[in-house]
This record gives sequence, C-alpha cells and structure tokens, in this order.
Amino acid sequence: MSEMNLLIAMKQMLFYTMAGVGLITIPMLIIGITFSIIQAATQINEMTITFIPKLIVMFTLLFTISPWLMERLVQFTNHLMNHLPMYLR
Repeated sequence: MSEMNLLIAMKQMLFYTMAGVGLITIPMLIIGITFSIIQAATQINEMTITFIPKLIVMFTLLFTISPWLMERLVQFTNHLMNHLPMYLR
C-alpha cells in the first residue's frame, strides 16, 4: 500500500509544479505570440515591444497567484510531514 501512497504524493507534487509553471508561462506565451504577430505585420523590429508586456504580465501573475500557490504548497508539505511514517513503511 505504501507504493500507492507514494504515487499519490508524487501526482500531487507534479500537479502543483505544473500549476505554478503553467499559470505563469502560458499567458506569457500568448502575449509573446500576439506581439510577434503585430511586429511581423508592421515590420517593427524592436525587442522591448515584446519584453516589457511579458514582464508586466509575469509580475502581475506572480503577485496574484503566489498567495494561492503558497497556501497549497504549505498544506501539501504539512500533509507530507504528518504522514511521513506512512510513507516510510
């Protein structure tokens, strides 16, 4: 039964990792592609046009998502530490 518990714990760790990374990179990818299309259409080759909006979106998402993600990670870590003997069997 301990193998199943470890697999469930790994599944939760992977979910929180993907949620943290995906919630920040996917909007940045969309912004980057949108501004790249605009640059290709207007033939403006300025790197700051794509960099500044992506930077603004990244910091905005970090400030809005980080409390939720930190709360989930603390709960998950508490759960792992409380059930550590079960995982070590």
